[in-house]
Amino acid sequence: MKEIILVGPRTDSVMPLAGSESERQGSASPPEVVALGPTPPQDMVERLKDYGQEGSFSLWDEILPEERELLVRDIESIDLPRIDRIIRRSLGSRGVPVPSIEPVPESSVSTVEERTAEEKERWWKRGLKAISEGKLAVVLLAGGQGTRLGSSDPKGCFSIGLPSNKSLFQLQAEKILSVQKLAAQSTEGSTSTVPIHWYIMTSPFTDEATRKYFQSRKYFGLDPDQVTFFQQGTLPCVSPDGKFIMETPFKVAKAPDGNGGVYAALKSHKLLEDMAMRGVKYVDCYGVDNALVRVADPTFLGYFIEKGVAASAKVVRKGYPQEKVGVFVQRGKGGPLSVLEYSEMDQNMCSEINQTTGRLRYCWSNVCLHLFTLDFLNHVANSLEKDSIYHIAEKKIPSIHGFTMGIKLEQFIFDAFTYAPSMALFEILREEEFAPVKNANGASYDTPDTAKLMLLRLHSRWVVAAGGFLTHSVPLYLTGVEVSPLCSYAGENLESICRGRTFHAPSEISI
Repeated sequence: MKEIILVGPRTDSVMPLAGSESERQGSASPPEVVALGPTPPQDMVERLKDYGQEGSFSLWDEILPEERELLVRDIESIDLPRIDRIIRRSLGSRGVPVPSIEPVPESSVSTVEERTAEEKERWWKRGLKAISEGKLAVVLLAGGQGTRLGSSDPKGCFSIGLPSNKSLFQLQAEKILSVQKLAAQSTEGSTSTVPIHWYIMTSPFTDEATRKYFQSRKYFGLDPDQVTFFQQGTLPCVSPDGKFIMETPFKVAKAPDGNGGVYAALKSHKLLEDMAMRGVKYVDCYGVDNALVRVADPTFLGYFIEKGVAASAKVVRKGYPQEKVGVFVQRGKGGPLSVLEYSEMDQNMCSEINQTTGRLRYCWSNVCLHLFTLDFLNHVANSLEKDSIYHIAEKKIPSIHGFTMGIKLEQFIFDAFTYAPSMALFEILREEEFAPVKNANGASYDTPDTAKLMLLRLHSRWVVAAGGFLTHSVPLYLTGVEVSPLCSYAGENLESICRGRTFHAPSEISI
């Protein structure tokens, strides 16, 4: 593709628009000069017409020369054939019959009550062995801002108010440091720690701030070389008939492509190849807004390896029938597992009881804690791109006409599961591993305060189990102690620190 230089009134407006870096560097011919005049570039108009998007230039006559330049740049940045395929297939999928919905077979779930101490120890050791061999990578979904928490910063920068005042990012980084140490200690004769590579997916709204945050805090003790940042993609917002919505006369409205955009982003940034080069076989993937997440959980990894499945997910039991969570279901008898969103469930389905167990028939909540084989990630990235079917979210979109109803196109992390040849679910206890941080304090659930209290209560139980004592100046159910992840990953190895000692709540126990 030719390099284009836009000629306008500004002296800083010369820059390449299209083609790969190698194509641009390898071009010996001088770039073509295109003067932006009273009419749009004809070749670009023809390209837009091919996809029914020529309306993007409808206000050309009314915008300034420098705004015309911005508009041309914006259109050039859009992969029109790909976006057209996504729009057509996604809009065309509405109303298509889907397979019947069945409960998840009991054989697909490892429940807490069925697990033996021997199994847990075996899985723990097997997971640590794989980590010590460099076979695990971690992918963090961190594209969101803390808007609902009253902050414009990346959500991972948010502190839930612990005694240490650590942010979500720091808690998770220290979990990685902790499990690396455990893996090294579990290997006889080992003299070095094998780093777990951490791939952090940001968005255009959080990328720069996230990078600066890690740099300013020296990566929380991690080696900077073991952390890779990459951005998820964006997609044009469209009208119900698939036309681009213009946010301004010279800019197409765009929105992030959902947390399921991680698959396309890993592929386009060649990070799946990077993982293979590092010897990675398994990939842990999770969302940033869980204060109790066990990053790189050895027990879960050991279970996953032993089962030999392509994908796995941690699940918690629904707390009550009307809890607003997506649940795992089976698509047709013997079909693949997938997630049914709460909005897709009617009242009867939410409250239906399994007559054998006396529990909810559809009870396994999705909490965005997943494991994949690297081979499966390659497969699903290619399959999702080939099918190009995205979820349709009808939203108010900022446009030249004010806020207008339009469509955002998104993929979700759980869209991968329908492609999995084999999958298993792993039950966890909510009070041990799932403390979401989604709403501002004052809301009735999933707030920084509720997450903080869950963490303090859990860590207080660890301290007491390790022989420690607690004192407190307020009722204990309102406070507790915080155990640094650098002291203990999941409650282990605390006896030498806690036995016979008294700790005042609230406080942090650290090394």
